[in-house]
Amino acid sequence: MPIVRLENPDDERVADYTRLTDVVLRSKHEPSKGLYIAESSTVIRRAIAAGHRPRSFLMAPRWLESLQDLLEEVGAGEHGDIPVYVADEQILSELTGFHLHRGALAAMHRPALAPVSEVVAGARRVVILEDIVDHTNVGAAFRSAAALGVDAVLVTPRCGDPLYRRSVRVSMGTVFQVPWTRIDPWPGGLEELRALGFATAALALTEDAVTLDDVASDPPQRLAWVLGTEGDGLTRGAVEAADMVVRIPMAGGVDSLNVAAAAAVAFWATKV
Repeated sequence: MPIVRLENPDDERVADYTRLTDVVLRSKHEPSKGLYIAESSTVIRRAIAAGHRPRSFLMAPRWLESLQDLLEEVGAGEHGDIPVYVADEQILSELTGFHLHRGALAAMHRPALAPVSEVVAGARRVVILEDIVDHTNVGAAFRSAAALGVDAVLVTPRCGDPLYRRSVRVSMGTVFQVPWTRIDPWPGGLEELRALGFATAALALTEDAVTLDDVASDPPQRLAWVLGTEGDGLTRGAVEAADMVVRIPMAGGVDSLNVAAAAAVAFWATKV
């Protein structure tokens, strides 16, 4: 595996990493581009363990030793010519647009998304993230899903990208652990889940909502949680299409939780 020393932040060979501010990264590396950026040695290891193929690596010299075993493993495979770009901290900061303090970056090829029926086959608990645009919340929901026994995550067409750099980082790489795909059309896709035997539960505040305690006391054998965006919550169409509406009992005059926190509570209460 070639080690390439960089002396110029404008080197075209590392154009995949150039000035990775959040806005620029999103525009350059959306799914249509076929790439995403994995940040930190932990995330890179989990991505490769999940079968994702690296296009290149980028790191400071001090991280070469800690990643030597992984680089040797990748180099011994059929894609052993993947370059490892190495540069000092100043050049890395100029190149990416931020201080790289989590070890390394890797430009990764995106795997093709599987159909919903394949992703939820054998699942008992799934979650649907509707139009959640804060990538921190997307990543946090994945981390809770992995920790609390959710078998799959489905994201709506307008939901943030789970493989966006911040989502991956916040999830601690669990976006590679929990099977996921996009559910489309939406909310019409709920009919497919219903046909597959799932009861769908919208987490929302409505007058006819049952409490989470009610659902936890007698949970459906197959349950799909539907969680909404940070500001307005679930769309009316999603609420009306769900089999039930569920609310989390609150105290202290609080009417709702952040979507990532609400997800964790719902997952814990109904885990199997």
